[in-house]
Amino acid sequence: MSRIDTHHHAIPADYRAALRRAGVDAAGGRELPDWSPEASLATMDALDVSTAILSVSTPGTTFLPAAADAAALARDVNDHLAGVVSENPDRFGLFATVPLPHVDRAVAEAVRALDDLKADGVVLLANNAGTYLGQDGQDDLFAALDARAAVVFIHPAELPGPAVPGVLPFAADFLLDTTRAAYLLVRNGIRRRYPNIRFILSHAGGFVPYASHRMALSIFGDTGRSLTDNLDDFASFYFDTALSSSPAALPSLLAFAQPGHVTFGSDFPFAPLPASQLFAGELENYSLDSATRAAIDRNNALALFPRLGTAAAPPKPSRVDAAKHAASRTVMRGLSKLISVR
Repeated sequence: MSRIDTHHHAIPADYRAALRRAGVDAAGGRELPDWSPEASLATMDALDVSTAILSVSTPGTTFLPAAADAAALARDVNDHLAGVVSENPDRFGLFATVPLPHVDRAVAEAVRALDDLKADGVVLLANNAGTYLGQDGQDDLFAALDARAAVVFIHPAELPGPAVPGVLPFAADFLLDTTRAAYLLVRNGIRRRYPNIRFILSHAGGFVPYASHRMALSIFGDTGRSLTDNLDDFASFYFDTALSSSPAALPSLLAFAQPGHVTFGSDFPFAPLPASQLFAGELENYSLDSATRAAIDRNNALALFPRLGTAAAPPKPSRVDAAKHAASRTVMRGLSKLISVR
């Protein structure tokens, strides 16, 4: 069964050029990797992915302080990636970029992307220049997304503070960033007021599954909101498996997430192919019944993106390519087993 990858990044040439003009050559402590649609397709074939939903990662448009500049860049990126999707609609989808923290501009671009470009959803950074999702002043954006039952992919950004020497932001800070956004979306009632939005949390939700009960109790003590309601709101998020399908992480995620709320993610190209293959191998090694495995790989995402239900299967590889792919998967599954029993 071919997977649907809900955590798959794009770095268009014009976007990369804009980053470089601003002196940005890394994201999350990692140098910006090369990207092209062809590279995505090759990686997708190696990971048994039929369709990838493309998104721009951190820093989004936040490196441009002027609202007009950020809005123009978001529009250009979305137009470009919508073109990539239109050329290969069975293989690609689009999470549109919006120019937060400029809420009015973000609303306008979200509406345009969803209504006119037919984007599959939007990507929102957990914090945008220090302003977190779920803080006051964002209701107009959430109302527009709720009215369209939008799928919203929440991706972490670098924490609004100095990095700690020796701690790569993508390795630890990203998980906290996602968790902070999820916490505020629950604490401040966004999940309840806008129930039609389907939020996907990156990287298995950061710390959310593991710390959900602690956070729910803290919100109860802070606001008086029902402990069970808080837990239900945390569990109502969707979670992707990008870099998070280890035998240590999966039990917590699967024990906490609602049925149907876990999707496959690769984090390409920020996660190079060998890393994505390693985590895919760990997912394949994990003991799951066939229905649950099919749900994570594909069917849960189909419920979010029903247009993909009619997508044609990708062409079958040649016998030589198929043999190479099978050998690679065997190696990665074996390596993941060695790691899990270290």
